[in-house]
Amino acid sequence: MYLLGYDIGSSSVKACLVEAESGKIVASDFFPKVEMQIIAEKAGWAEQNPESWWANLKLANESVLKQSGVAAEDIQAIGISWQMHGLVLVDKNQQVLRPSIIWCDSRAVPYGEKAFQAIGKEKVLSHLLNSPGNFTAAKLAWVKENEPQIYEQIDKLMLPGDYIGMKLTGDIVTTVEGLSEGIFWDFQTNTLSDDVLNYFGFDKSFIPELKPNFGVQGLVSAAAAKELGLKPGTPITYRAGDQPNNALSLNVFNPGEIASTAGTSGVVYGVLGQVNYDPKSRVNTFAHVNHSAEQTRLGVLLCINGTGILNSWIKRNIAPAGISYNDMNNLASQSPIGSKGLSIIPFGNGAERILENRETGCSIHGINFNIHNQSDIIRAAQEGIVFSFQYGMEIMQGMGMDISLIRAGNANMFLSPIFRQTLAGVSGATIELYDTDGAAGAAKGAGIGAGIYASNNEAFASLEKLAVIEPKATEQIQYKEAYERWKQYI
Repeated sequence: MYLLGYDIGSSSVKACLVEAESGKIVASDFFPKVEMQIIAEKAGWAEQNPESWWANLKLANESVLKQSGVAAEDIQAIGISWQMHGLVLVDKNQQVLRPSIIWCDSRAVPYGEKAFQAIGKEKVLSHLLNSPGNFTAAKLAWVKENEPQIYEQIDKLMLPGDYIGMKLTGDIVTTVEGLSEGIFWDFQTNTLSDDVLNYFGFDKSFIPELKPNFGVQGLVSAAAAKELGLKPGTPITYRAGDQPNNALSLNVFNPGEIASTAGTSGVVYGVLGQVNYDPKSRVNTFAHVNHSAEQTRLGVLLCINGTGILNSWIKRNIAPAGISYNDMNNLASQSPIGSKGLSIIPFGNGAERILENRETGCSIHGINFNIHNQSDIIRAAQEGIVFSFQYGMEIMQGMGMDISLIRAGNANMFLSPIFRQTLAGVSGATIELYDTDGAAGAAKGAGIGAGIYASNNEAFASLEKLAVIEPKATEQIQYKEAYERWKQYI
């Protein structure tokens, strides 16, 4: 018995086949092998053709079936994860009307800001938990004003994963999680937001039928089964955006639990047990995969642009030529906690939401030509990245989140012992590192939705824990002193 997961990214589409009983990955692949094209006709625009997601999904699907030799009838359920906040529009014949406006497209910012002001900041934040910003609803407003001939043909709007669901089943459905990331969901009334629909003048019929995140959302059609080599009637039983799904992949379901990534940019995603929001909108709040009207489970999303990109800049420009990241970490370990008083502010990759969208740039403070060297700079960079995480997590704590456990994949900055120990030391949280990815998480999510697993803990019982990093009481004071010094420069 097997489970199939798809992860629709903006760089590639991944498929993963998981053996349900053992929880082990039996085959995994992604396409294309170079980054998928992003169409940018104007500065700040970013679009992709949804048909390219489907074409690459077919290639990845074919590869995992061929690798594994698994028979189609042995695949019991399918799960879908996707790049968040994208807009897909189709007509009554389920034909795509225009390329998808994806997550990193910024053209809709003025539309979201006008809605924020017109509806009222307090009302928007208390009901939607976010500003409409640059999310899906604001993107649709741009289409309405600038492409009226397209707008007139709309039958349904979808998130990227809903489009894949449509291609698989022929049915157009969505979830509360999906609508919340599009800023269409009112958390006070637990319904579609009349404020958003009325302000923008959107027809409620554009919104697909609602389905739960876990449970049967449709069955693979005969046409899709023929294209993919799957069994007709195979159920799609789970879908979620990539950050909620990354948290699910790490078995992050309960208040106080945190999932984190630290690549070029960094994400801290924590689960909150009550409806709340940041009054300065420095973090975003969406429905988590297990949110319901009866059980509040919200995902608070902190995104930091200046993360691994600073570490890679240090490698190219400061560290000895040709050095590896592992050797950089060894060099950094020669510097003590606090980097001998050196502080680096890592925000050199654009405006930061946690700073209320200020663009401060990267800066170095406290450098002393007589005592500081390469090892101090490398360590201060890593500490500065961690301190930006802590600054954001304090915003989360101000919303009522008790941060006690951080789970992460064993990749990127989390490969650095200094990064990991600094994060544990300054936050006081335990860090657990795992071997997992989004497509494998989507497959296991499908297992939960199909009732193959009785609970999330059963689904992720086989999740391989690679390391546990506990905060060291003897070092916490030093980390916190370094953090307080760092904070005075932002």
